[in-house]
Amino acid sequence: MKSVTDTDDTDDIDDMDDIDDMFLDELSEIWDDIRKNYDTSDNSAYDRTVLDCAAELASDPGGDSAYVWTIGLTVMAPYLTWLPGAGVADQAAAVMETADRALRGRDCPHDSHPYQSHDDEEDAHLAELLPALADESADWDEDRPRSEWRCPRNAAGFARIGLDIIRPGSVTDVPPRLPLAAKDSISTLSALLNGYPKPWTDINDEISSHAPELSGADPADRAGRLMVVRAVTWYAVSGMVRKKSVLDHLAESVEETLPHFAGGDCAHDGHPTLPDSGPAAAELGIRLSSAGGREIYERGRIASGGDAPLDEMVCPVLMAEIADQTLAQLRERREELFGERDTSHADAEYLRADGRLDIEKLVERTAYKSWNEEHADDLGLWAARRHERSDGRDRAVLLLVAHQAVKISYPSPPLSVARGVLATMRAVAAAPLPAECPHVDEHPALPRAAFRAGLAHFWAPEEYPPGEGSLSAESWTCPRFAAEVAGKCIRDLEGLYEEDELAGAV
Repeated sequence: MKSVTDTDDTDDIDDMDDIDDMFLDELSEIWDDIRKNYDTSDNSAYDRTVLDCAAELASDPGGDSAYVWTIGLTVMAPYLTWLPGAGVADQAAAVMETADRALRGRDCPHDSHPYQSHDDEEDAHLAELLPALADESADWDEDRPRSEWRCPRNAAGFARIGLDIIRPGSVTDVPPRLPLAAKDSISTLSALLNGYPKPWTDINDEISSHAPELSGADPADRAGRLMVVRAVTWYAVSGMVRKKSVLDHLAESVEETLPHFAGGDCAHDGHPTLPDSGPAAAELGIRLSSAGGREIYERGRIASGGDAPLDEMVCPVLMAEIADQTLAQLRERREELFGERDTSHADAEYLRADGRLDIEKLVERTAYKSWNEEHADDLGLWAARRHERSDGRDRAVLLLVAHQAVKISYPSPPLSVARGVLATMRAVAAAPLPAECPHVDEHPALPRAAFRAGLAHFWAPEEYPPGEGSLSAESWTCPRFAAEVAGKCIRDLEGLYEEDELAGAV
């Protein structure tokens, strides 16, 4: 087979006077290659192939061979949703509209036609079907006879299917299908929300993009778009998103949407429980954000008898509840992640009744254990803030606790924490240092388990006996050790956020 990029492939089409002269087997492979690889590049050879096919159809839109060219354009239609050359999609669509008008009213003896049950999963087999369809002597194993496939009304139906691919929702009387953009969005969000984003995905841009989709949604699409924002909100507030503007945009879109659902009523006895996993919730929302997707949902629901009716799924009362919950979650977590964080409650948790540090609790919470992740952010910021007004052994302990808490934080410290801890660490790193350490033993090794036992002994030697390899108090309070700890912490935190955000300009 010649490649679609070979210049003489499309020239063959120009020289063909009738269907018998066509290298249809080769041509159908070229068309199918475009279908499979439509999104790989902006390809001028693809444009030429599409235009040649459209020209053949335009030359005789009501002719006997119209079925070949309408199916060919339908096979290549995905490319026309991607990056076709200027005017290529419009030309192809105009020709398909002309063919539809010329063919759909023709008399025929058939009760039905293949296009009426053709769905997007069957697109992959269209091109390989054409050679045998045109050659009466070829084997034919299809359920429907050639006469139905070659019928003018069937050609008109495939012209409308091609139009529906290029311009979703623009035609009727064809099986519903999900727009290609919706399929791409489902694939991209599924990977992202499962924690494995595609290499080219900009996480902030992808999450933010669903805010204007909701704000600008048509009334029929609005409920589905709200479901998508609900799904991406869970990811956005998890700490994986490090730009406040992303949460701002999502919150603004929900605020703008709320009035559309406010004051709604319904006669439903109850409402369905929406999916509680991000990928499933996003996919449902995207499906319900287009007319084709909603019709597919209803057909599937009726066939399976399992899911809730569409009117219950998109009920304005349910959507108002979803909007309220999503907005509350966005506002609360936006403040926690990016606002001024209150750590005053930590005094009761990390101080003894006499006001001294609860060293056992601090040692326990600085262990690299998954259950300490939920405490790490507040602990790190509390320790950094208290360090600034402490001295002596307390000061050394709090610096180390802040450093360790930052390491434990998952997925990473939120801006409110990073900003406060960095301020402390930068001040420590900038302090004047002695030329040499005031001790002869080594500095404590932070990652080791022995570190925590050593920390307790250092802070209260009368309460906690020394362990093996115990270090001097001078090694723990050494200014050069403090600077080393601060430097490590700074390197961990710098780069997580823009510097102007760290400075407070958010």
